[in-house]
Amino acid sequence: MKNNPKIVVAMSGGVDSAVAALLLQRQGFTVEALTLRMWHANTTEQSGLESAKHVASSLGIPFHVIDAREDFRREVVQAFLQSHLDCETPNPCVLCNRVVKWHKLLEFADKNQAQFVATGHYAQILLNQNGLFELWRAKDASKDQSYMLSQLTQTELSRTIFPLGELSKQQVRQIARESNLAVSQRQDSQDLCFVDRENYNNFLEENLPGMTQPGEIRNIQGKLLGQHRGLAHYTIGQRKGLPAYTEALFVLDKNPTSNTLVVGTASELGKDAFHLSQVSWISALTPDFPLQATVKIRYRSNPVEATLFPDPQGTLKVQLKQPLRDITPGQTAVFYAGEQVLGGGTIARTASTSSLHFVQNR
Repeated sequence: MKNNPKIVVAMSGGVDSAVAALLLQRQGFTVEALTLRMWHANTTEQSGLESAKHVASSLGIPFHVIDAREDFRREVVQAFLQSHLDCETPNPCVLCNRVVKWHKLLEFADKNQAQFVATGHYAQILLNQNGLFELWRAKDASKDQSYMLSQLTQTELSRTIFPLGELSKQQVRQIARESNLAVSQRQDSQDLCFVDRENYNNFLEENLPGMTQPGEIRNIQGKLLGQHRGLAHYTIGQRKGLPAYTEALFVLDKNPTSNTLVVGTASELGKDAFHLSQVSWISALTPDFPLQATVKIRYRSNPVEATLFPDPQGTLKVQLKQPLRDITPGQTAVFYAGEQVLGGGTIARTASTSSLHFVQNR
């Protein structure tokens, strides 16, 4: 590789970012590692920072740490809390990638004369014949993270490399073992970086006391069925934690005005359309409508066929070929054409008129 271009690798302390740095080093890049501190010191973050520092040392590459805690708190955590106040189910990782992580990576790269940045995400970037950068799903569908990257733009993608896009997780761990990287067996984190599962409810209670107050559970006919433990603890489509009934119950809606949780049966849950706000297209070009695509409404959900078209309210309407039971306001919907990511947006709050009717008039 000519001139050994410099690249900054986001180093989390896990096996994926470690192998990403190793592979780029083997490809001839001048690699530097950067760890972003996103949250006030906790056990998980401190462990990741020490692990990242150790990996960088073992690879013989410079290691840097940037304090991004204030930006993260302002841009991501506050949005996370506001989304709960709006009775939504937020997706902070998608937002973080767009407004904090890549911003900090590219800012550091510019200050240090680095041409590219890289992460250990499982996704692929391709350059098409029109000179536009495309985001594609990873070869390993079980580890594909393109959903989390759907809000990135041409600015970020043009300077980003995903070294793991064509590898499986098993291959990545094998490379780490063969290279004697101490993180070869380090477990993947399943939690948000600022709160783990065990402390999630406590975090909500400390920061959103009004949304964690008990209230009534009613069905869409207005019948009182029980008490909930705080609207912030529930999400659309949830079944766990609801009272016994003649049929299994699911969360249909949350009304913050009356602090009411609206529930119903599986037959009352599904919807075949929803609206999106904050829509972003990877190409930066608005496509021709109506657009046929497949849509994922959650990170782990299966894509379903849909037709996309703008509506008079200025949002994007998604008409599904088949109803889905867990369309959740606040979550990210991502559009695909085959394996290519077209873009995505935030599912808008669309409470059913029946649930609002009884709350307002009972």
